[in-house]
Amino acid sequence: MTSAAFRRAASAGAPSVREQSAADRFAPPLTVRAGSFALAGYLRLVARTTRFDARLGPQPEGAAIFAMWHGQQLLSFAARMDERPVAALVSTHRDGALIGAVCARLGLSVIHGSGAEDPRQARRKRGAPAFRAMLRALADGTSVALTADVPKRARICGPGIIRLALHSGRPIYPLAVVTSRRIDLANWDRASIPLPFGRGAIVIGEPVQVPSDAAAGHCEDLRRRLETALDDAIAAAYGVIGHRDPGAGLIHDTAGEREAATGPSRRAFHVYR
Repeated sequence: MTSAAFRRAASAGAPSVREQSAADRFAPPLTVRAGSFALAGYLRLVARTTRFDARLGPQPEGAAIFAMWHGQQLLSFAARMDERPVAALVSTHRDGALIGAVCARLGLSVIHGSGAEDPRQARRKRGAPAFRAMLRALADGTSVALTADVPKRARICGPGIIRLALHSGRPIYPLAVVTSRRIDLANWDRASIPLPFGRGAIVIGEPVQVPSDAAAGHCEDLRRRLETALDDAIAAAYGVIGHRDPGAGLIHDTAGEREAATGPSRRAFHVYR
């Protein structure tokens, strides 16, 4: 994979698919437009100045679901290999307008909504309308990119992404895009903020396919399989650049949950130069 391919991906234009109509209420004010212009420009700079090494599995022939872990998705747009449309699921949280505007400037269409463990929270976060919008996008040939875990349960796949694959018939591809120069935060998801002029890695793992007749028990097995595939993808990506995954300290406990292996860090962040 050449650097030119990543530069083309990083400089993609406006989205060809209109945003979810219900998201018009998220139309960005002037401050959000200015902020998104600056942030999108910065992320393009990072993508253009990062020397990427790609480790790609089988490429999807049509629309697909691309899954990432929270906190590791800021450079995911650099993984686009062509001009096929992609829609990003963006939270309705107060920072969702800014993130959505950044995604639009990076060539993605936007679906506003997010998952939650509590059904009441899911309604507040527009989970059902977002789910229907993602199904429509996939049916229309637009791939969907989203984080597989829901706040604040880092590195635990929520059931929603499995249901999306079940009802759409589209495969889930684990995706990891990382860089050697970054700031790692000591927050709930061990988020990484990429810096320019580093070495990068893009890993797309083997797809996880959910059969249309999958029973609840099978769906749970596939959820755990996707969890493992995402762990493997991000570990492989960091391995390419010779670094350790900053979220590797988040482990399974006996109940299948994730917890910090070493407790909270005394440092708010760590800079890798």
